[in-house]
Amino acid sequence: MSSAPRPVRLSDAGDAAQPVCPLGVCDGSGWILGPEDVARPCECRESRMARRRARGVRSVIPRRYRDVSIEIARNDGVNPVVLKVVGDFLEEIGPRLDQGHGLWLAGGVGAGKTALAMLVSKTAIEAGHTVAIYSLPKLLARIRATYEKDLGGDSYTQFFDRLISVDLLHVDDLGVEKRSDWVLEQLYSVVNERYEMERSMVVTTNLEQPALEEQIGERTVSRLIEICGPPLTVDGEDLRYPRAPAY
Repeated sequence: MSSAPRPVRLSDAGDAAQPVCPLGVCDGSGWILGPEDVARPCECRESRMARRRARGVRSVIPRRYRDVSIEIARNDGVNPVVLKVVGDFLEEIGPRLDQGHGLWLAGGVGAGKTALAMLVSKTAIEAGHTVAIYSLPKLLARIRATYEKDLGGDSYTQFFDRLISVDLLHVDDLGVEKRSDWVLEQLYSVVNERYEMERSMVVTTNLEQPALEEQIGERTVSRLIEICGPPLTVDGEDLRYPRAPAY
């Protein structure tokens, strides 16, 4: 009688480009061989699969924001109450993202909200989380591009799944896009799906809540509040331009 076939280790096919298990448990394949060579998934497998799904989304911190910190924001005079909330979020970045919590930063042009949002995304990336970063116009343009079959990129469904699967979705400049039924539909689909999947978001807007409801719809804003809580107002002068000297 022949014995049962031995389960094949995924790393047996070649180890030239074999990844390393971040937990130091498996051989990098995402599987652990137990008694009688029966394989079971390693805890690293889920995070590895999440990273694979996240490929194809924008996750680059712009050069302008790569050195941003709470200290720099404090020196720039950003609202200390907002800094406390953001600082607490950063200190607990893992649990906050695991629980699907987010942040909504509102304020005038140049008040520092984008810098704080980028700090959240940078901290999440450094902690090993998957992040997608888009301004609203670029996000909508990326969605429109999925309709262009000749470009050979992701289909709409593939890109949508990537947006939903990342640990943190960062959307800058909510409310700047011209209102249309298509824009409202896309925004609600993304925000609602992340709400239902308990996935975190960090968003920024120049608009106060009533104006944002008018621009992107009450139901989308309602979902954002469920994810992020009420908006945090980042007050202050335009930090992108030096104060004019007094004469």
